[in-house]
Amino acid sequence: MKEVNNTAVAEFILSGLTANPNLQVPLFLIFLGVYLITVVGNMGMIILILFSSQLHTPMYYLLSSLSFIDCCQSTVITPKMLVNFVTEKNVIPYSECIAQFYFFCGFAVAECHMLAAMAYDRYVAISKPLLYNVTMSYQVCLWMVAWVYGMGLVSATAHTVFLLRVLFCKSNLIRHYFCDLFPLLELSCSSTFINEVLAWSLGSFNILIPAVTILSSYIFIIVSILHIHSTGGRRKAFSTCSSHILAVALFYGSTAFMYLHPSSVSSGGQGKLSSVFYTIVVPMLNPMIYSLRNKDVKVAFKKLLKKMFPLNKD
Repeated sequence: MKEVNNTAVAEFILSGLTANPNLQVPLFLIFLGVYLITVVGNMGMIILILFSSQLHTPMYYLLSSLSFIDCCQSTVITPKMLVNFVTEKNVIPYSECIAQFYFFCGFAVAECHMLAAMAYDRYVAISKPLLYNVTMSYQVCLWMVAWVYGMGLVSATAHTVFLLRVLFCKSNLIRHYFCDLFPLLELSCSSTFINEVLAWSLGSFNILIPAVTILSSYIFIIVSILHIHSTGGRRKAFSTCSSHILAVALFYGSTAFMYLHPSSVSSGGQGKLSSVFYTIVVPMLNPMIYSLRNKDVKVAFKKLLKKMFPLNKD
């Protein structure tokens, strides 16, 4: 007989970050603050770049796309987690769980490739400054952004389609604070071989290929910087890249630990801590990383404030 419904459960229960009731309210307040900072920071960065003509360059065009991805990724995960902190039973319907995984996967993959695109942009700016406007033209940036979102869409769709074929009947308790792939596969009572192969193949591609692109870009950048004779020029070049290097280290470190070592999910605390970093903490830190050490952003922010709140001179 052909199965009409591939799942035996109508809803899942999320175990959350902790089972300690005394920590629920403090964690709710902490992550609420983190989420508000994330939304304000990333939306503020997008608005600043949009309304500041001096920031209408490929570097900031890509940065605004990164801010959009960070804001969306955090929104997919954090609001549901906040609700779970103040409810007795952390229930999520099957359809909502699958939708959460789909959007999370899409934005996470998109961030991997966006960081690679930004690394390439920095390579062209430092190693080939005379050809920058030609190499990083508007059309090229558009194609790069299309590739970023395209990879996110393809990866999320592939994972979700094969996840829908999995039969869940062992348990409905997800040992995580959101619907991620490996915690969901742990609940399967049907074969997950294809899902695991897909996870390893797409995971390796979406993590290793951008990582190799970033690494090779920075090797060429370092070589170019070493050929700069002035100390001031070297310092400026390094400061331009330092923010991106920090963002890459935080995101790729936690992501690689999670998805290239999936047994960490089973270990509980380590997997959740790693996930908190790239789903919640990194999206909050990225606007700070790219703004606090960036003179152009600071100047643009001051100019925008003056336009919005002009001082009346009597």
